[in-house]
Amino acid sequence: MIAVQVEQITKKFGNFTAVDRISFEVAAGQIFGFLGPNGAGKSTTIRMLCGILAPTSGRALVAGFDVAKEPDRVKRNIGYMSQKFSLYGDLTVLENIEFYARIYGLQGQAVNEAKERILAVIALQGKEQTLTADLSLGWKQRLALGCAIVHQPPILFLDEPTSGVDPISRRRFWELIRSLSGQGITIFVTTHFMDEAEYCNQIAFIAGGRLVRLGTPIDLKMDSGTKSLEEAFVHYAQKGVVG
Repeated sequence: MIAVQVEQITKKFGNFTAVDRISFEVAAGQIFGFLGPNGAGKSTTIRMLCGILAPTSGRALVAGFDVAKEPDRVKRNIGYMSQKFSLYGDLTVLENIEFYARIYGLQGQAVNEAKERILAVIALQGKEQTLTADLSLGWKQRLALGCAIVHQPPILFLDEPTSGVDPISRRRFWELIRSLSGQGITIFVTTHFMDEAEYCNQIAFIAGGRLVRLGTPIDLKMDSGTKSLEEAFVHYAQKGVVG
C-alpha cells in the first residue's frame, strides 16, 4: 500500500523554483528520510504534502487524498511537527495535549483517553502539570511529537524535528519514531543529519530543489562506493544523478 505518491510536483515563488519536478512513493509503515542541505527544498515539499502550500504543478496524494484538491482531508489524516515548536509555553503539558486533541476533533472521553495514551507514549508521566515553557528542549520535542499524533494519524510528517537538540535526546526521539513505525505509522522525516538517515527504510536526496537519488541507506552507499551517507550525498550531488 502506498501512503504518499508524488508525481512531478513543482513549487515556484515568482521566478524562483524551490521544488523542481520531483517524483517518489512512500510505502505504508516506512520511515522515509528526505535529506539535503539547508535551502534544498525539503521544507517546501513537506508543506505541500501537508496541504499547507499548493503545488505550482504536478500531483501528490497523501493517504489517498489530493493535496491540491483536498487539503482539509489530508490534514485530518496526518500529524505534522514543524521545525519550530508550536506548543503553548503558558499551558501545562496536559493542557497542550488536550488543546491539540480538541483541535483535531476529539471530544468527551476520547480526549481523556488520548491524554493518558500520549503521556505513556512520550514518557512524560509525572510532568503533567509542568508549564511547557519550563521543559527542556528534549522534553518539548517529545511533547510536540505527542501532540502531532494525539488523533492517531496513519501518516506523520516531521520537519527537521531534532534540530538544536542534544545527541542523547536525538537518540531517544528516534527510538520513539522507530516504535511508531513498528505500529504501522508511516513516518516522513526531513533532516540534514546523515547519521539519523541510517534509521530510515528509504532515503531521497534532494539538492537545489531536484531529486538527486532515491534508495535504501545500504544501496546508496554501495552504489556510490562510499562508506557513509554523507559521502554518498556529496557523490550523487556532484554527479547530478537522478532516480
